[in-house]
Amino acid sequence: MSSSRAAVASIPMTPEPFVSADHAAQFLCVKRRFLLELARRGIAGAYALGTGTKRKVWVFRLSELAASIERNETQRPNLPKPCTIGSGSPR
Repeated sequence: MSSSRAAVASIPMTPEPFVSADHAAQFLCVKRRFLLELARRGIAGAYALGTGTKRKVWVFRLSELAASIERNETQRPNLPKPCTIGSGSPR
């Protein structure tokens, strides 16, 4: 191995820090609520902390979010269709 490769290999890599949902939403220029919905649906770069069944704290890695967007892995969440009342008498 050459000396330049050995020098590069010995440099410690600092892991990318996690950021909050607010920071990640601002980075993507979307609302926080939409980003959290994408996180629940499994967008790459979103990590749930804790073991709660009702609420979780989400943290994000911006590079993974950006790569997921570039790969077009995001889709709008399927929202339930509004319930409409049928015409006619309910009898």
